[in-house]
Amino acid sequence: MKKQTIIRVLLLTLFITAISMLHYLTPLHLHYLHDIFQRLYYLPIILSAIWFGLRGGLACSLAVSIVYAPHILFQWGGHMTLELEKYLEIVLYNVVGGVTGLLAQRERERSVELQKTADGLEISYKKLQEQSEQILTIEENLRRAEKLSTLGEMAAVLAHEIRNPLGSIRGTAEILRDDYKPGDPKYEFIDIQIRETERLNRVVEDFLRMARPLPTEMVRCRIQSELETVVQLVANDARERRVSLTLESSAVDTVVKGDSDKLRQAFLNIVINSLQATSEDGRLTITTSLSRTEDAVGMCEIRFCDTGTGIDAATMPKIFEPFYTTKSDGTGLGLAITRKIIEGHGGTLHVESAVGQGTTIVVKLPVLQER
Repeated sequence: MKKQTIIRVLLLTLFITAISMLHYLTPLHLHYLHDIFQRLYYLPIILSAIWFGLRGGLACSLAVSIVYAPHILFQWGGHMTLELEKYLEIVLYNVVGGVTGLLAQRERERSVELQKTADGLEISYKKLQEQSEQILTIEENLRRAEKLSTLGEMAAVLAHEIRNPLGSIRGTAEILRDDYKPGDPKYEFIDIQIRETERLNRVVEDFLRMARPLPTEMVRCRIQSELETVVQLVANDARERRVSLTLESSAVDTVVKGDSDKLRQAFLNIVINSLQATSEDGRLTITTSLSRTEDAVGMCEIRFCDTGTGIDAATMPKIFEPFYTTKSDGTGLGLAITRKIIEGHGGTLHVESAVGQGTTIVVKLPVLQER
């Protein structure tokens, strides 16, 4: 029995007892007082009906009848007119208790049904909202897939029409450069030709990375090992830029299922972008931790936090679009390739940034469940 129910029962009992004591202790010649006390019985009956429904109203009216009946028999006995009036009052107690209890019970049941309907509508609204968000996500993925499909066709043509001639141009230029010494104008011109050839070759490689599907066979990869390799690769670049590069990990032994080369490439793209956006005496901190999703799937969270210039609100929606870049020598494919790799491993990539406050890129990858 709930505490509130016990309190209500005790309160009704006290109410009925108090009114009955007033009846039994008040002299009979004070008729007007007995009439008032007689009407007071309706208060606990109506309260009981409201609180406990039909059964509560009838139970309270019966209790009042039992308590009030001896007063009629032993104190008002011999006065037939008065007795008949009192007995009719007892009948009215039970009628009021039953009708009020029935109405209160129906109202309560109606409130419960309305609450269930409201809960159902709220659940339906949430489902519709989730479905709407899923539709928007699917539409975005379809648009991106269409762009990637076009990009794949372009990459195939570029790889055939440009890559092979580029190799011939570079080889010829290197041979010609050997005929001149450093400092000679022709040596410098040929060197520029070789560098531009390499840059164009990198563009073609980026196209191929976007178009090339991820490998179907994946193996065990230690996230800590891949991040340490990336840090070693960019350590000299960080020193030259005078940027503090730190790797902090609370998930040292975390293992995921994937392609180590692809994951390393994705992490390297993120780190290079962060270093390029961070000015001297800035910081780039890489941290790892473990978390769980609503489906109890273990996730490895990798955060790349820099103190760079940040990304404004207008640029943020465009950073993953192929060919979009703010760099004069960029291809606009780095982050697009990175997100494709992360999502190909069942993970997510999220960017948090504010102008002048730096950027944080959050990568989440499902942890390999090993027995």
